[in-house]
Amino acid sequence: MPAPALDLLTIGNAIVDVLARTDERFLVEHGLHKGAMQLIDEERAESLFSAMGTVSVVSGGSAANTAVGAAALGAKVGFVGKVREDELGRLFAHDLRSVGVAFETAPAREGPATARSFILVTPDGERTMNTYLGACQALGPDDIDPEAVRSARMVYLEGYLWDPPAAKEAFRKAAELAHAAGNRVARTLSDAFCVDRYRAEFRELMRDGTLDVVFANIHELKSLYETADEDSALAALREERVLGIVTRSADGALIVERSGTQAVPASPVEAVVDTTGAGDLFAAGFLAGLAHGLPSRDCARLGGLAAAEVIGHLGARPQADLAGLAREAGFSLR
Repeated sequence: MPAPALDLLTIGNAIVDVLARTDERFLVEHGLHKGAMQLIDEERAESLFSAMGTVSVVSGGSAANTAVGAAALGAKVGFVGKVREDELGRLFAHDLRSVGVAFETAPAREGPATARSFILVTPDGERTMNTYLGACQALGPDDIDPEAVRSARMVYLEGYLWDPPAAKEAFRKAAELAHAAGNRVARTLSDAFCVDRYRAEFRELMRDGTLDVVFANIHELKSLYETADEDSALAALREERVLGIVTRSADGALIVERSGTQAVPASPVEAVVDTTGAGDLFAAGFLAGLAHGLPSRDCARLGGLAAAEVIGHLGARPQADLAGLAREAGFSLR
């Protein structure tokens, strides 16, 4: 049997990020929940954009950020997500392909514009996201290429894209194809508010065998199990039939399995500038390592290295040579 053509195929929202630095007062004035992701309509998007002042525009989206990070580490990566055939959609596709990520999803010829997320970064590095999903919501089962899924050692699903029914069908199709080919399926819970909406469904995906690996931060995990107690949430995750990866910001990450829990410290960082993309890049390193057969602890170290790089500057895409940093730390995926 030929080796898989891809190490990782990620599926999620295709979004262009609009970033600006701000302060706590701006968040209060505009009724924004600090540190959360809120879905907004087109009118609200235009209102926020006009109030943000100087901005930076870069391609983003959680699973797309993960794809770019894994590719920067040397993994062979593809992305599935929906854009409109418009200026921002072409920018998004160009940005992915320019860094070596395969992106073949056909753009929508009509309907809502390419999605955008307005990301406000406060002085403490915390990011508050307000997302207009636009064309993202048009992703459906027909956008899943069976050959691409079968070729990928790992398929990674983004929790943010669980709202549209067609996207759920696309995710389930991808998971079934991946498992039929003997490959693994991972998922991120994405956001505590996302978990609040689909708690029962997310639990079922773990329990019916759809998921093999689950990423969550500690807040999402406590929301998933409806507890304020960290130990109770971790104990509940240990009972699931998945490899659980729980990130805890400066406290590093936990690898949670039925056999026990391992703590992996965070990589050092000189200064936290912007936490946008920290979880995405952690997943990039972890999944790239897992696809290459590294032990879970080393995967978490590689994820921590990638996350530390991205929080040291504005934006959710790596700016340093991640593959070089990985080699210096004893890892090589090329």
